[in-house]
Amino acid sequence: MQIDLYDCVSPLDFRYYGPDDELVQRLGPYVSERGRVASELLVEVALVRVLANRGVCSQRVAEEVAAAAGKVTPEQVAAEEARVKHNTRALVKALSNHVSAQAKPYIHFTATSFDIVDTAAAWRYRRAAEEVLVPDLKALVRILLDLARREKDTLQIGRTHGQHAVPITFGFAVVQYVSRLGERVEAIERTAQALPGKFSGAVGAYNASALFFDDPEAFEAEVLAELGLHAAPCSTQIVHAEYLADFAHALVTTWGVLANLSDDMRHLQRTEIGEVGEAFDKDQVGSSTMPHKRNPMNFENVKSLWKRFMPQMMTVYADQISEHQRDLTNSASSRFAAEIVVALACSVKRLRRVCERLVTDGQRMRRNLGLTEGLIAAEPAYILLAALGHPDAHEAVRQLTLQAEAEGRSFWACMEAAQELRPYLERLSERQLDMLRDPAQYVGVASRKTEAVCRLWEKRLGLGRG
Repeated sequence: MQIDLYDCVSPLDFRYYGPDDELVQRLGPYVSERGRVASELLVEVALVRVLANRGVCSQRVAEEVAAAAGKVTPEQVAAEEARVKHNTRALVKALSNHVSAQAKPYIHFTATSFDIVDTAAAWRYRRAAEEVLVPDLKALVRILLDLARREKDTLQIGRTHGQHAVPITFGFAVVQYVSRLGERVEAIERTAQALPGKFSGAVGAYNASALFFDDPEAFEAEVLAELGLHAAPCSTQIVHAEYLADFAHALVTTWGVLANLSDDMRHLQRTEIGEVGEAFDKDQVGSSTMPHKRNPMNFENVKSLWKRFMPQMMTVYADQISEHQRDLTNSASSRFAAEIVVALACSVKRLRRVCERLVTDGQRMRRNLGLTEGLIAAEPAYILLAALGHPDAHEAVRQLTLQAEAEGRSFWACMEAAQELRPYLERLSERQLDMLRDPAQYVGVASRKTEAVCRLWEKRLGLGRG
């Protein structure tokens, strides 16, 4: 029976990562079943090439095996697996079916299954990071850098615990995510580069290869070099699980930053806040029953996908445990690790699209900043009074905030009328008084810091000035 796209079980396949998505073309060689088979064949070919280089077989055999690898299909491997009930042996048999009798003995020579499987997985995940995830994340950072610069002087109220705190700029709010995301991009690059392969045999002691080579570790290094990989310093039948766990952790924590950004942007689109908005297409619908709705669906989707895949890290951590030199308890669970790569890439793509068209409302930000009638000047008022020697400045200012709220007056009006504070106010500079009258001036170095952080991450990520 031929399975249609809409016969798929996972929404990842038919909703977020469909066959027409350009991500399929870019990620497919590294995350699909076809990509798995192709990458494992690459390892088998690398092995025979090194055997030929060492004189164990002829260069002609190596060329024959390389040509045959291009003829093996996932369907052929699946058919063999249905017969022999072993996926790696099925791969070896399918490859052997395309070569001469002279070449057959050298396919999988001295190898165990996970010399192939773990090495191919390292190759795939490293390439997925280098070719797709890191470039796409850097493109998103570039968009956020441009947004931060554009809005570096746009006044906005800072919020802690959902309450008005003190002023910042919207660009400063955005550049926090530039910094967090930049650090995560570096973590992905670092952990992807660290993914090792292995060619150390059934228990990691080079038992089989040592039958033929006095330097089996050098032999291992040569095979892996054919694939641009390095060997794990030590392994059992499998590569130590911490390398993949570190890589997956970098992916999921990157996603956490994206989810946090999305959550902030979602809240800023609340009707009563209205400081930013997703650009809607002409025919886009926000609600099936309320035509006026413009829901922040893209930001919500990113958080929702993060909620689905973040817990998958627990499975990755559980896969650290494998009895003695290896058991099969990670055999099924580890196959789902590629989903993290795919879904993260989908989220990055979505955020690139929506952040590039993000609509900001500077007037609304300024209006929201003024909602508390100057109460946000309480912090500079308290600090300035304390600096002038007031014995209980914090309590004095707290009482003023209560008075202002009770009387419906501005904070500055109450402060100016407080007779006991007059001696202190008379000692303030005009600039300090202006800041208390108009706390929008109490913005620290938000604009300057925004520019400095932008320059930092342009340099560290090699992005250049936008």
